[in-house]
Amino acid sequence: MDIKALLEEIVRKKASDLHIKVGTSPTIRVDGELQPLDVEPPTLDEVEEACEQVLTPKQKKEFDENNEVDFAFGVPGLARFRANFYRQRGSTAMVFRLIPFDPPRIEELNLPPIVKELALKPRGLVLVTGTVGSGKTTTLAAMVREINDNQRRNIITIEDPIEFLHRDNMSLISQREVGSDTGSFGQALRYILRQDPDVILIGEIRDRETMSIALTAANTGHLVFSTLHTVDAAQAVNRIISFFPPHQHQEVRFLLASCLQAIISLRLVPRADTDGRVPAVEVLVATETVKEYLIDPKRTAMIKNLIEESVTEYGMQSFDQSLLAWYNKGVITLEDALRFASSPTALTIKAKGIETGSDVTWAPFASE
Repeated sequence: MDIKALLEEIVRKKASDLHIKVGTSPTIRVDGELQPLDVEPPTLDEVEEACEQVLTPKQKKEFDENNEVDFAFGVPGLARFRANFYRQRGSTAMVFRLIPFDPPRIEELNLPPIVKELALKPRGLVLVTGTVGSGKTTTLAAMVREINDNQRRNIITIEDPIEFLHRDNMSLISQREVGSDTGSFGQALRYILRQDPDVILIGEIRDRETMSIALTAANTGHLVFSTLHTVDAAQAVNRIISFFPPHQHQEVRFLLASCLQAIISLRLVPRADTDGRVPAVEVLVATETVKEYLIDPKRTAMIKNLIEESVTEYGMQSFDQSLLAWYNKGVITLEDALRFASSPTALTIKAKGIETGSDVTWAPFASE
């Protein structure tokens, strides 16, 4: 089995992922859909041989001990890849994700203009949320590039593993990988404030300790970026609070209200006008009203409505407003818009042009 040839196929077909397992033809994911390649299914020996070729001795040792390993690597002249090797039914399986050599620009990702403004904030917490494969890491990479192209700041990232490689431009960027440059997210974050950062990027918030340090750093004048696995902005707020025991919930609400800048939530939707996907983006900006809602548990659930009502003045938007805009531009189908909508019934009404008393909040997303 020629691993390099298969990785070249990912790049050639503009796929996001490559799946390899014993007894099944290698399969790629293109625009969110799995497509088997016209390649013979690998045998157990071929997969094990590929494993020996790709893994370093340290990675092989970790794989043997834990039955799974995450890492990233580059193929000169081709691209970088994030990989996960794991065991299934007693054999090795592999997943490779394509990472372009150069971090993208915000404009190239079809993200709303407010994202560029949020990237250049002087301080506070900015979270990017979504399901697996929704573009969270790519969005953060674009925001770091925006800073690097426009501001002189010291940026420190903690990632597991490092995916996009950033070169110093206007900013000074240090990228630390869990497992090789530091023992864990928690260990790196305990010392990070002594490294004189202006911007801190945490690859993913997974536990209470990481969340606590992120909130503290954001409250002490740093700009902190990170990701959470939640489906929308409102659920992200509940997820943050759930990291902590009940007796700390109100304290965390005040802490979050004092430092949150924004929550950006992503869903990738197949294009109808060409190949590829576009992001449906929900944006919650921490206005004074939002902060009041964060502090008051009874009003936190009202944040969703507040997002839809704050489009013109603050640049917020809900998933359904974003989907309606893409549909009215002819970029996505109504079927896909409804499939990814938070409220399909409400979106159907808007797509049909039926007016309601709140239509003023949807005006920027309606067809011209």
